[in-house]
Amino acid sequence: MNSNLETRSLLHGFDKGGLFDLGHPLLNRIAESFVKAAGIGAVQAVSREAYFTASESAGGDTTSIPPEITGPKKNRFPDLRGETNRKSVEALVKSTGKESMQWGLAAGMYSGLTYGLKEARGVHDWKNSALAGAITGAALALTLEDCSHEQVVQCAITGAAISTAANLLTGIF
Repeated sequence: MNSNLETRSLLHGFDKGGLFDLGHPLLNRIAESFVKAAGIGAVQAVSREAYFTASESAGGDTTSIPPEITGPKKNRFPDLRGETNRKSVEALVKSTGKESMQWGLAAGMYSGLTYGLKEARGVHDWKNSALAGAITGAALALTLEDCSHEQVVQCAITGAAISTAANLLTGIF
């Protein structure tokens, strides 16, 4: 064996500066963002369902919940109260996986775009954030059911605004 042969592991600990070593900083950044955001999406999906289940089982009035929270309620786990526990668990895993994937794809796409734009333009500024946010917002809108042109434009504008504000406010707080 050659002693100069470099051995590489795909997974690293936080002590080495990141979770992944896929051979290129862009790939590392996309993978790390995807994994982190997918985990957050899974926790969010399960906690939302737990809240609604607890609220309904306690006899609470769910009509008083603001529409921005109940909006996802129609997309809740439809088979969660299936005929068997197995069917309920399958529905939970499927729905949580879908939401995790959406969160992960959005984070990976945004992170990859900001990195690529920084490398291409040679500067990291609000313009990179705005463009990456707009593209990511539009792509995220396309994952919605019954997506309209207006929703795509609205999500693109929202993504651009949020990412630009985050970039401009970095370092202030």
